[in-house]
Amino acid sequence: MRYLFILFFAFQFCTASVFAQEYKYHSVKPGETVYSIAKSYNISEEAIYKYNPDARNGIGVSSKLVIPISEAKAPVEASEDFRFKTHKVARRETLYSLSKEYEVSIEDIKRYNPHLYSAELRNGEEVRIPVGGSEPAPATPERRSNADIKNQITETREHVVLPKETKYGIARKYGLTVKELEALNPKVEVLQPGIMLRVGTKVLDQPVILTDNNFEFYEVQPKETLYSLSRRFEVEQDSLIALNPALEDGLKTGMVLKVPNKGQGFGNLSTSETEELNDPDRVEMEALASEKLDLKKLIRNYETKEIALMLPFNLHKIESDSIAHFKNAIQNERIMRLSLDFYGGAIMAIEEAKELGISTRVKTYDTRQNAGEVVNIINTNNFDNVDAVIGPFLQSTTEAAAARLESRGIPVISPLSNRAMRPFDNLFQSRPTDTMLQDAMLEYLKEHAGNRNIVIIADGQAYQIKERLRNIFPAARVITPSNGNITASNLDESLVEGRENWVILESSSVGVISSATSALNRLARDRDIILLTTDKNSTYDNFNVSNDHLARLKLHYPSVDREYNREVSKEFLEEYEEKYGVEPNQYAVRGYDLTLDILLRLASAKNLYESFENHRGYTEYNENKFFYTKEDRGGYHNQAVYIMRLNEDLTLSTVE
Repeated sequence: MRYLFILFFAFQFCTASVFAQEYKYHSVKPGETVYSIAKSYNISEEAIYKYNPDARNGIGVSSKLVIPISEAKAPVEASEDFRFKTHKVARRETLYSLSKEYEVSIEDIKRYNPHLYSAELRNGEEVRIPVGGSEPAPATPERRSNADIKNQITETREHVVLPKETKYGIARKYGLTVKELEALNPKVEVLQPGIMLRVGTKVLDQPVILTDNNFEFYEVQPKETLYSLSRRFEVEQDSLIALNPALEDGLKTGMVLKVPNKGQGFGNLSTSETEELNDPDRVEMEALASEKLDLKKLIRNYETKEIALMLPFNLHKIESDSIAHFKNAIQNERIMRLSLDFYGGAIMAIEEAKELGISTRVKTYDTRQNAGEVVNIINTNNFDNVDAVIGPFLQSTTEAAAARLESRGIPVISPLSNRAMRPFDNLFQSRPTDTMLQDAMLEYLKEHAGNRNIVIIADGQAYQIKERLRNIFPAARVITPSNGNITASNLDESLVEGRENWVILESSSVGVISSATSALNRLARDRDIILLTTDKNSTYDNFNVSNDHLARLKLHYPSVDREYNREVSKEFLEEYEEKYGVEPNQYAVRGYDLTLDILLRLASAKNLYESFENHRGYTEYNENKFFYTKEDRGGYHNQAVYIMRLNEDLTLSTVE
């Protein structure tokens, strides 16, 4: 009955809406117009027409108007002589990019477009950009030559460039602007470790690196003042000076400042410019190991989210509308069951987001496991305002959706497939590949092996991973199965008493895994043995492989998900069981975790792309965690992997 309920819910109402806007009624007084009412509530006339379309034909005294309260902001009077340019917003444009393009502040854009105080830029909307007029403009800074700048800095010292240092970091360290640093060193175009630079004499005691997520770097723009910066970053001027001692000599355009990270992308330097002296290959790993990112604290975009769920329900295989036929189809169609489980979890996430104030409109489509059907769905439906597509499940259908929507920049999130897909810029693969799991386990082994005795058991099919392990542990003892079997005598001479023995088992053979774990279980009576693998494949679930043996050996393995903690997930479990009458399986939990993560991401920024640029931590929910990185070839991939341990009481726990 649970599946029938979900199916009825999905297709009787293919469009579900969840709203969290606040409104009030306004009774029209004599002499009032739509314009005067909009000004009194500090919203646009279009906002009134949006919720009161009949008002375009005129409003009468005592008539009621619906007013969206959350859009209200302080009124602004524009100078009548001030000139404006109308700009049509393109996809991925931000207030910051517009401010740079037109050389105006973000505050000025908001000032003449009051709805932007509470709403995000929407693709295709038109905004007014102040581009000049009778209002006195701040004086344009006098252009100075490099010689003028060089002459102004009278006292200098030498600085030896270190590996990974950039001009931004060096300029900040000595209280200079990048332009001043270049003026002092006109012949240095590209920094190389070991070269000598002329710099100022005032040295910043603090390190140039950002060591946590509480701060970011910001390059001072023309016309900015210490007061405007203190307002921008919501910090006292004294605190800004304490973070940047060079400010004691005054604020200069181009200075690189350390400022509080407001979680909204206010910093204007790229990752490569702010993470000084870091090994680029370790930056993402350090972010992955950082504290969990709580997106619920970063919600700022309350516009209704448009989500498309594309799942292979395969309704065309149901020949009748009778309950008996539904039950039979569900029992025989595994993909249909997975889709319904995932959908049930997704609906729970949408309802959870509603309680957080995130409005969502979701449309559900049956892809029929067919790439052609996916193309047909996109061609015959309006996807222009869709913020994200969750699904389809399979590689071919996912690639078809991503290819069709790439030109429009609409994100497509693959929920379950672990296969490497074609590199579309809009494709987000939420499930790590087997190679990623293997790499994560190898990294764990390298970091934690210490002085343990390493033993490698690998058959002929696992020769590639065996070679990788031998390169990491050249002193390891390697055991090759004989006739698909491992005996205690094979292992005995390789194990060491008085030291912890890490036995790495690499095989998909039932005989090898069963015999090896059985032999290790006997030897573990008088030896300290931990069993590990980079690939916990389906063979480990074979009835010939004893779970008790694996538990006593404390099997360690990489995993996409973990086992949820009933206490931590108590509220979700109770609500799911009350709604559907059963405990959620892993696909239902993944549907919930993935959908909630996407909705929170969309609510934390203008769009999904901006969210990943601005909020670089990892997120974690009931069973799944997410840390997407941009691939060189294109698209994004979730790199978050758990290292799991099977405990002696047959419970699971995360090692890291």
